[in-house]
Amino acid sequence: MRNALFLALALIPLAGWAQATDDPQLSTLIREALDRNPEVARDRALNQAERERIPQAGALPDPSLSLGIQNDGFKKIQVGQMETSFYQVMVTQPLPWPGKRGLRSDIARAGAQAAEAVLDRTRLTLEADVRRSYTALLLVRSQQRLLEDQALLLKQAEATARVRYEVGQGAQADLLRAQLERTRLEQSRLALTSAERSARAVLNRLRALPPEAALATSATLEQVPEPGPIQVEEALRETTEHSPELKAAQLGALQAEKRLALATLDRRPDFGVSAGLMPRGGLDPMWTAGVSITLPVWQKQKQSRAVAEQEARRRASGAEVETVTRLLAQRVAERAAAMEAALGTLRLYRGGLLVQSEGAFRATLAQFEVGRAPFLAVLEALNGWVADQSGLLQAQAGAQAIRIAQAEGTLGATPGIGATTLGSAAMGGAGGGAAAGTGSAKAGAPAGSDSESSSMKTM
Repeated sequence: MRNALFLALALIPLAGWAQATDDPQLSTLIREALDRNPEVARDRALNQAERERIPQAGALPDPSLSLGIQNDGFKKIQVGQMETSFYQVMVTQPLPWPGKRGLRSDIARAGAQAAEAVLDRTRLTLEADVRRSYTALLLVRSQQRLLEDQALLLKQAEATARVRYEVGQGAQADLLRAQLERTRLEQSRLALTSAERSARAVLNRLRALPPEAALATSATLEQVPEPGPIQVEEALRETTEHSPELKAAQLGALQAEKRLALATLDRRPDFGVSAGLMPRGGLDPMWTAGVSITLPVWQKQKQSRAVAEQEARRRASGAEVETVTRLLAQRVAERAAAMEAALGTLRLYRGGLLVQSEGAFRATLAQFEVGRAPFLAVLEALNGWVADQSGLLQAQAGAQAIRIAQAEGTLGATPGIGATTLGSAAMGGAGGGAAAGTGSAKAGAPAGSDSESSSMKTM
């Protein structure tokens, strides 16, 4: 019986020790999401709409056509009979002060570039959501496999307790406790099933598919390449170069500069040119041409106020750029520290905790078989070992969450990736090695279920 139990132990892989390989399925999921996701389609259309505004902003105002008649007297039409009676056709073309059209085009162009930044953020967040949800799905399915292995070990332990009870070397309470622990595993199984469905539903939503669409995975969480440490200076440089939020803030500052220049130019008058033809029937036609000019006589209430307004907005935009820059630096530093802790936790699991908890379980089992340890100690040691393996899976998912958030470059905090922690719950906290430093989430709420907003404020 002891050999059969240790054979069952050998079936549990040490999580994270498998050789890392690339997962082409994740690339396929990301590509499908980018192609099908309605948020990307929405922002792509809005980007195109903003681009269509550029030529509009730089175009001349529409000319106006005036039709009229001038007639001597009220009794009859005198056109062709009286020299001062005529029809009139006149065209007027407004002409803004030189430089205004160019500034309006520049403002619209910056707005279109800001819409591109919004689209970039939507794509980055969508890819990050797919990666987080896929990692959550791999985590849940790894936990499900670990749960089945735990159930197998408990079944073997129950068989050992039964044999000892039948030969008079064990108590009936040991057998009942083993059966109780197997029943408690059903709670974790139900929670993991719910979490697996939630993660699958999120991935399907991101790909614009029905929530219950099947999604097979060939890779395991243990095969996902482990991230390396985050080098703060290099990471900050890359983040600031590619951050859509910083780009949008900088474009907002550029727009503010252009609007200030335009408000200053609005102190200058605009012009208008007009030309008209006045047919007089049988008499020679007349023509007219003229130039008009606006008179900015209310500068104190209008143009000067507009300049002051845009100057204040320019200062606010500059402060926004500094705010985003500092927040990006903060997030990079936070993730670098979190990654250092996560990698240290992984080293602890692999270099000590898993080996020690397995050794403790094997020693306790050997003592139980010779009557020197109670069966409860065997269950505690087993659940502690399983909890440590579950904790390693959680730590791996946590490291992936940090890597994903760093690549996403979001201004928000790092979203977690978690699932039910196995082993410790059934024993009321025994073997709690999985709880520390994993950042696990509740079952049924995998990362990506509430993705952060992909939209940014259009400058």
